[in-house]
Amino acid sequence: QVQLVESGGGLVQAGGSLTLACAAPGRTLVGSVRAWFRQAPGKEREFVAGINRPGSDTSYADSVKGRFTISRDNAKGTLYLQMNGLKPEDTAVYLCAARREELSHIKWSPTDYVYWGQGTHITVSS
Repeated sequence: QVQLVESGGGLVQAGGSLTLACAAPGRTLVGSVRAWFRQAPGKEREFVAGINRPGSDTSYADSVKGRFTISRDNAKGTLYLQMNGLKPEDTAVYLCAARREELSHIKWSPTDYVYWGQGTHITVSS
C-alpha cells in the first residue's frame, strides 16, 4: 500500500504564496504520474496540476495556470506545488495523488488515480 502525506497548508492572505509538499514514506514513486487535486466545501474534487514520471511534462487547470508550479524530486519521492498569487477562490483541501506505475499519461479525472493523501487545508483570506 502506498502512503502519501501532504504538508504545507495553512492560512494566507490574498496575493500570498504557499508551497505544498507530498511525501511517500519508503517509496520514490519514480514510475508514477503524480498530481494535485483540490476540493472545496460542497464542490467536486478538481484537478489542479499534474506531472509526468521524469518531470519533463506538466499540465495545469486554467484557473491556476501562471500562478502555480508543480514539480517533483524523484530521488526523495516528493511532489511539490508552489502557489503564488493566491486568491480566496483557491481555498480548499489540497490532495496529492499518484497513478499506477505502468500508466504514463497525465489525467485530469480523479478516477484515474489510485493512491491518495489525506489532504492539507488552505484558506485564503481576502
